[in-house]
Amino acid sequence: MCIPSEREALLKVKHHLINPSNRLSSWNASLNSNCCQWVGVVCNNQTGHVVELHLHTSPFNPNEYWRPSWDILGHQEAYMRTQFGGEINPHLADLKHLNYLNLSGNDFRGMSIPSFIGIMTSLTHLDLSNARFIGKIPSQLGNLTNLLYLDLESDYFDPLFAESVDWLSNMSKLEYLDLGGANLSKSFHWLQILQALPSLRDLRLSECTLPNYNQPSLLNFSSLLTLDMSSVHYPFVPKWIFGLRKLVSLELWGNEIQGSIPDGIRNLTLLENLKLSSNSFSSSIPDWLYGFHHLMFLDLSSNNFHGIISDALGNLTSLVGLDLSDNQLEGAIPTSLSNLCNLKDIHFSSLKLNQQVSEILEILAPCISHGLSTLGAQSSQLSGNLTDQVGVFKNIDALQLSNNLIGGTLPRSFGKLSSITYLDLSGNQLRGNPFESLKSLSKLSYLEISDNHFQGVVKEGNLVNLKSLKEFIASGNKFYLKVGPNWLPTFQLTYLDMSGWQLGPTFPSWLQSQYNLDYLKLFKTEISNSIPTWFFEVFSQIRYVNLSHNHIHGELRTTLKKPISISTFDLSTNHLSGKLPYISNDDVYWLDLSRNSFSESMDDFLCKNQYKPMQLEFLYLASNNLSGEIPDCWMNWPFLVDVNLESNHFIGNLPPSMSSLALLQSLKIRDNSLSGIFPTIFKKTDKLLLLDLGENNLSGTIPTWIGEKLQDLKILSLRSNNFSGHIPNEICHKGLLQVLDLAQNNLFGNIPSCFNKLSSMNLGTSPLINSAAPNITYYPMQSVSVSVLLWLKGRGDEYRNFLGLVTSIDLSSNKLLGEIPRGLTDLNGLNFLNLSHNQLIGHIPPSIGNMGSLQVIDFSRNQLSGEIPSSISNLTFLSMLNLSYNHLKGKIPTGTQLQTFDASTFIGNNLCGPPLPVNCSSNEKNHTYNHNGKGSDKHGVNWFFVSMTLGFVVGFWIVIAPLFISRSWRYAYFNFLDDVWFKLQSLG
Repeated sequence: MCIPSEREALLKVKHHLINPSNRLSSWNASLNSNCCQWVGVVCNNQTGHVVELHLHTSPFNPNEYWRPSWDILGHQEAYMRTQFGGEINPHLADLKHLNYLNLSGNDFRGMSIPSFIGIMTSLTHLDLSNARFIGKIPSQLGNLTNLLYLDLESDYFDPLFAESVDWLSNMSKLEYLDLGGANLSKSFHWLQILQALPSLRDLRLSECTLPNYNQPSLLNFSSLLTLDMSSVHYPFVPKWIFGLRKLVSLELWGNEIQGSIPDGIRNLTLLENLKLSSNSFSSSIPDWLYGFHHLMFLDLSSNNFHGIISDALGNLTSLVGLDLSDNQLEGAIPTSLSNLCNLKDIHFSSLKLNQQVSEILEILAPCISHGLSTLGAQSSQLSGNLTDQVGVFKNIDALQLSNNLIGGTLPRSFGKLSSITYLDLSGNQLRGNPFESLKSLSKLSYLEISDNHFQGVVKEGNLVNLKSLKEFIASGNKFYLKVGPNWLPTFQLTYLDMSGWQLGPTFPSWLQSQYNLDYLKLFKTEISNSIPTWFFEVFSQIRYVNLSHNHIHGELRTTLKKPISISTFDLSTNHLSGKLPYISNDDVYWLDLSRNSFSESMDDFLCKNQYKPMQLEFLYLASNNLSGEIPDCWMNWPFLVDVNLESNHFIGNLPPSMSSLALLQSLKIRDNSLSGIFPTIFKKTDKLLLLDLGENNLSGTIPTWIGEKLQDLKILSLRSNNFSGHIPNEICHKGLLQVLDLAQNNLFGNIPSCFNKLSSMNLGTSPLINSAAPNITYYPMQSVSVSVLLWLKGRGDEYRNFLGLVTSIDLSSNKLLGEIPRGLTDLNGLNFLNLSHNQLIGHIPPSIGNMGSLQVIDFSRNQLSGEIPSSISNLTFLSMLNLSYNHLKGKIPTGTQLQTFDASTFIGNNLCGPPLPVNCSSNEKNHTYNHNGKGSDKHGVNWFFVSMTLGFVVGFWIVIAPLFISRSWRYAYFNFLDDVWFKLQSLG
């Protein structure tokens, strides 16, 4: 029985704790007065005193789990529900005999480490790690002279700090110390203090902020065996480490160390664990490293090590874990690897192996096969076929061979991998029906075979033994699922992606049995009927559903009994009709109903049944039949970052409430019937990256305030409207602008000469432009790559994956005057330039050849004159050119590409030379060009043709005039012609 006073102390501690999952329900004296039987409490069997208190929450750390986990958020949410919070009552110190206290993994945010813990001198084990404590580490902890174990690891983004670690000096018994994440930048004597701890065996300083100390040290750390200085952002390996000859474990991963592994590490010959991953090493792997005969775990991943993998690797006969992935190593796995009979985990991912997969299996087969647990070799340029030799790896737990060039069919011997739980063969060239080989893997929980050439009929018998399957990803193949209408799978999935399978035409009824599903993707599966009512009942808690690109029809309003509550819901490209469905306020973050047949107003959807702000962040309703004015209640949708309403039938102007969308980053309302002036709501939406108002009936001028606002704007499309007036010079203030499309309006005046200030058209950018969601609970992505329809090569194409690399100016089909600004040619990063169908005059700028990134030029249908600048032949990336219907003259410059264009490129001018059929040499005889290609007269008058015309006129009237004057002459002339004609007929 526990001591009554200690029971009272525990109840007071519980009273001040926040306990959302009711983990401490057993702490109830009326139900059980023996506190020694309460959860987390351990008493001394003889005295009854409380000696241990386990109030920790075990966190889910995805970094400790090497397998890709789609459900990180789900684990985080479950973890947060079980955390303790609140305050730590000082009565905790009444437990005078407590020697073990663990409060790790909880959420005491805003609270400092209680200083009263310093009077609990009986403690030998104190763990306060990752409990969200803030502020200064109390020096009173130095009174805990009996401590053997102290863990104060904190969050790197909200770290604990200590101006000094002198308080550690009295802890002569301390064996384990973790100060991970702490800011010790002002503790200049930290190294001297720590090395003086005579019993210290394990020191962990991961992600600490430490003063720089890189001198050879006289400090000996006489008892230190383990040192973790990962992610302390040192650009070097501290020299004092080289003297720690007793070390058995050294972790320096996640720093900024460059060059080669320093020779000083070769002194640490007792090392069993060496982790140097995620640095910037750029040498070959040093030969001396292969002499570490005690080494059990070697991790050199995520560096720039180059060269071949040495055959000397086979000397490390104690190795249990080896990770060389994500380097520049190339060649082949050495055959000496077969000597490493203790290997359990091998990672060769993202290397340049250029090797047959069967060769690797043959090397590993002799003595490694029975002990091997993990083999990771994805993205390593492996080829060839998998052979029956794979069957000897009977104890393998995880096999990753994705994103290689492996072909052939799966051998039957896969069925012998009786222990495998994780299999990823995605992104290869495998064919046949894999389920004939996989159907007996009863322990398999994760199976990914997507993006291969698999095909065939999958029947119930192929799946019946896969009882442990939790995550099944098999998209990008050609499977046909043939099961009975009453089929009940033996597995319970949490993640399912069968995109590309033929599951239809009816909606798969067997999905009703998968009530644990959290992710469902049935993209393009030939489903042709409506969504059944049971779907929303069974999957009321599911968070991701993608049923897009099917033939699903019906009205969602009639199927739904309550608003949609699925976090990510994609029903795009189907045949759904009727009014838009209602959605839940709290649960929906992504909704895609585009490319359907939803009709009528969106007033109900947007404005009704909203008692608090909606959490939606991504809204896609494009290509439907929605009509009427856009409702004025956007103040209820404050978290929207991406809205697409294009290709509907909306009228009127944008409502004032859209100015409340302070987080909006992408707005597309192209191809509607909007009217009015340029919307003033954009004065307040200052985070916009993409704005597409094209193909509407907007009018008026482009406002000058656009240069002051929308400073983040990268894509602006106003094409095919009725805007008039000048292009405002203020648009040049948009330093991030990459795409400017003002085509097919009524703009007039000159092209602004300041366009050369659009600096983002000179700089390379990342391929993607992302709209980022502010809500950290959003799943599956917090950012989405935006897309837009652009007319860059004479046709409209959707750009997404490379949108960030596109730079374009399109001012075509307006009424622009004047010359092409010379400064425009400063934009040497511009890809597409279209100034066609205007009234531009003058010459093409001679420096146009400086625009080395141009792929498309269209200056057609203007009044440009002069010659084509010879520098245009420097544009080696040019794939489309149109200079037709201007007043250009002279010889077409010779270049590697210009002569490959069709003659229509230059038609409607006075040009000569290939690809035109007009020969410039004959042209010169008739046109008398001088060495500059201009006519001999300064005004360009060709007197040869003038004199020839006058001679013809004079000669004509000398002959004809007398015939009009004298009738006898006319008769004599026509009699003469009659005689000639008669003689010619006689000769015939």
